[in-house]
Amino acid sequence: MKKVPLFVRIMAIILLLCGLPLIFGGGYLISLSGSWYYLLAGIVLLISSVLLFKGRRSGVGLFFVLYVASVLWTLYESGSDYWGWVPRLSVLTVLGFLLSLAIPSLNGGRKKGLSRGLTGLFVVIFIAAFGMAFVPFHTYRSSAPPPDSPLASQDNPPAVSQPDSDWTYYGRDTHATRFSPLSQINPGNVGQLKRVWTYRTGDLPQPGQVNKWAAENTPIKVGDAVYVCSARNNIIKLDAATGKQIWKHDSGVKYESIPYTAACKSLTWYTSHVVPEGQACHNRLIVGTLDERLIAVDAQTGESCQQFGDHGQTNLLTGLGHTVPGFVAVTAPVPIVDGVIIVNHEVLDGQRRWAPSGVIRGYDAETGKFKWAWDVNNPGVHSEPTGDHYYSRGTPNSWAAMTGDDKLGLVYVPTGNSAADYYSALRSPNENRVSSAIVALDVKTGDEKWVFQTVHKDVWDYDIGSQPTLFDFPGANGQSIPAMIVPTKRGQTFILNRATGQPLSKTEEKPAPAGVIPGDPRSPTQPWSVDMPRLGMKPLTEAKMWGISLFDQLACRIKFRQANYVGEFTPPSVTKPWIEYPGYNGGSDWGSVAYDPQTGLLIANWNNTPMYDQLVSRKEADKQGLVSIDSPAYKPGGGGAEGNGAMADTPYGINVSPFFAPLTKMLCNEPPYGMITAINMHTQKVLWQHPLGSAEKNGPFGLPTELPINIGTPNNGGPIITAGGLTFVAATTDDKIRAYDSNTGKEVWSDTLPAGGQATPMTYSVGGRQYLVIMAGGHHFMGTRVGDYVIAYALN
Repeated sequence: MKKVPLFVRIMAIILLLCGLPLIFGGGYLISLSGSWYYLLAGIVLLISSVLLFKGRRSGVGLFFVLYVASVLWTLYESGSDYWGWVPRLSVLTVLGFLLSLAIPSLNGGRKKGLSRGLTGLFVVIFIAAFGMAFVPFHTYRSSAPPPDSPLASQDNPPAVSQPDSDWTYYGRDTHATRFSPLSQINPGNVGQLKRVWTYRTGDLPQPGQVNKWAAENTPIKVGDAVYVCSARNNIIKLDAATGKQIWKHDSGVKYESIPYTAACKSLTWYTSHVVPEGQACHNRLIVGTLDERLIAVDAQTGESCQQFGDHGQTNLLTGLGHTVPGFVAVTAPVPIVDGVIIVNHEVLDGQRRWAPSGVIRGYDAETGKFKWAWDVNNPGVHSEPTGDHYYSRGTPNSWAAMTGDDKLGLVYVPTGNSAADYYSALRSPNENRVSSAIVALDVKTGDEKWVFQTVHKDVWDYDIGSQPTLFDFPGANGQSIPAMIVPTKRGQTFILNRATGQPLSKTEEKPAPAGVIPGDPRSPTQPWSVDMPRLGMKPLTEAKMWGISLFDQLACRIKFRQANYVGEFTPPSVTKPWIEYPGYNGGSDWGSVAYDPQTGLLIANWNNTPMYDQLVSRKEADKQGLVSIDSPAYKPGGGGAEGNGAMADTPYGINVSPFFAPLTKMLCNEPPYGMITAINMHTQKVLWQHPLGSAEKNGPFGLPTELPINIGTPNNGGPIITAGGLTFVAATTDDKIRAYDSNTGKEVWSDTLPAGGQATPMTYSVGGRQYLVIMAGGHHFMGTRVGDYVIAYALN
C-alpha cells in the first residue's frame, strides 16, 4: 500500500474540518429555505478529504472543481462587488494554495511545474485580492456645484452675526450650518497641519466605575478664548492660542447621575441685555447638566451667576415626578431664542412605559425663571405643575440639539418616540402625532405651531438625533423661502418650510408592512423623501450577508433566515427576532450635517448598521433580570438604552443587539459600515460619496487589523465645512480625524487621535492663525478608547 505523505494527510484533515460545519450549517440553512451552496461545498470538501487521506490525486482535482464553481457562484451572487468576494473565496484561496504544494507528493515527485504554476496563480490571486482592499470602492463623483446658484448666501446671512474668527454656537452659527468662512487652511497646505496644543479635562471614569464616557463635545470660541464642556458638564476656559487653562468651573455632577452616556455636546453663549457690560455675567455660559440642572457662569471668571435661578442654577427636576439619578439628563446644548432658554432632555430608553415626561420647557435667559412648558398630553397647559401634580409621563422626549429662529420666534424640536420604544399600544393619539418629528414651538408661549413627522407610530427607535440646519430655499419670483434640512436615522433627508412645516422637496407616503403584535397595529404608510438622495443602502438579502470567511458568512445567513425581515419598517415580533434596517444608529445621528451656504454643498457622514431585535414575554424579561432603573431590584447593566430593556408596564421586554456574526462579532451585512456623502443642493444630486473609516482599529473578534483598508466604519460625530474648500470629520472607530477636499472628496490629510474622536470638530482663528480643534473623548458604545483630550491643530 502506498504511503501517504504527512502533509497530504494534514491537508485532508483540514478539508474535513472545513467541510463538516458547512455540511451541518448548510443543511440547516436549506431547512430555512436558504442557499444550497454551503451544503454542497461541504460535501465536496468531505469527499476531497477522504480521497486525499487515501493519497488519491483526484482529491486535489475535486477541490479545484469546487474552487471554479465557487468563483462562478460568487459572480452570480455578488457580481463585481469586491466585498462580496471576500468571504466566499478567502478560505478556499488559502486551501488552494496549500493543496497546490501537495501535488508533487501525490505524483511521486512529478508535476512540479504544475504545482509551481498553481501555487503562483494562488499567490497572484491573494496579492491581487489583498491589494484591491486598498482601492476605494463605492465611490461616485459628478461635476462640482456651480458657484452662482440661487442657494448662495450673499443675501442670506446667519440670523445672528459673529466675527468670521469665532465659533460661537454648537453648529457654529444660529442656523447650525457647521460652516466656517475661514480659508487660511486649504487643500494645498492642509498637509502641513500639526498639533499645536493639547488640553486634558481630567474627566475620566475612576477605578471600579463602569465606563459610560463619551464626551461628544464641540467647544465654542468667542474672542480670544475657547470654552470646553467635559463629559460631566465641567466648564473650562482656555486661551485660544495656547490651550492654557484660564479657569475651570466644577459643575458637581456625580457618577450616579450619568444616564446611558456621560456627554456634554456643547455650551451656550449668552450676552445679557440687562447686566451692563463690564459687570459679572454680562457675558455668560449656560449648560444643562446630566443631573437636570440649568447652570449659568460668568464667561470672564467662571463664577456662578448669582442672579440666575438659585445662586446660579435652576432645578429642572421640578414637575417631573418620580425619577432616580440617571433616568433623565440634558446632554445637548440649550438654544436661546429671543431671550428664552429652551430645555429638552433625554429619558433613558427601554425602562418603563410610565417613565418621566419628555416635556419641553422655556426659561428666562436673564433670570433662569420658568416661562412655559410644552407637555404633549396637556397641550393647552403651559404652566409648571405644583404639589402632587406633574407633567404627563412616558411622552416622547427630545435629546438632540434644537435649532431656533429669532426672526420667526420659533424653536425646532427634534422628538423621539414615547417610552417603551418598541411597543406602541399604550400611546395616546397626541403622542403618536408628535413622535419622531420636528415640532415648531412659539418661544414666547410654548404653543405648538406645526409638526412634521418622519416616522408614524415609531417602534424602531427612529427618534431624530440630528440638529436641523436652517437655510433659505429659492422660491417663486426670486423670493427665498425660510427652510430647514432634517436628516434622519432612516437616511431620509427632508427639506421643510420652517415657517409652516410644509415639505419643499417631494415627499410621499408609501405602503409599509403590517404589524404582527396583537392590539398594536402599525401605520399602513410611512413618509419618504423622494427628491433628496438616500443616505443608505439597498434592502438586505441573504446573498448580502457577510463575514471574513465562509463560516461566519454561513452563520449570518442562518441568522438572516431565522429572523423576520420584509424590508424597511419590518414590524417588531415576539416569536422570533426581526432585523431593523436601517438600525437605530443608521443614517444620520447626532452629528447631523454641514451645509455651505456659499456654494449649496451639503456634507453628511452616516451609518450602515442593522440591528437584530426581539420582543420577549414579561416572564422571559424577568428571567433575564431586566428591570427598570427606578426599580429596587435594578443593578447596573440591568438593561436600558441601546440594549436589552425591561419595558416595564407593558406585556414585553426587548432584546436589542447589532446584527453580528456569533463568533467574530463582525457585522453581518457587507461593508461599508460608514459613509460620507456630498450633495449638491442646487440639483439635489450626489457630488461624491465613499466609505468613511479604516479597518486599522477594527477587525474580527474585536482585534485591530492595523490595516489602512478603507472599509467604512460605524461613526458618531459630525462634519464641518470651511471656505478654504475643506471638510473636516472625525467620528470613526479608527480614532482618526480627516480632511477632504470638499469639491472632489479626496482625502488630503489625517491624524490619529489618542482616543476616539466621537465628536464634531470646530475651527476658529486668533492672532491671524486658523486652528482646528477636536475633542478626543472616545465612546463606550462605539468601543473606542476613552479619553479627555482637547487637541488643536494649525499650519506648521
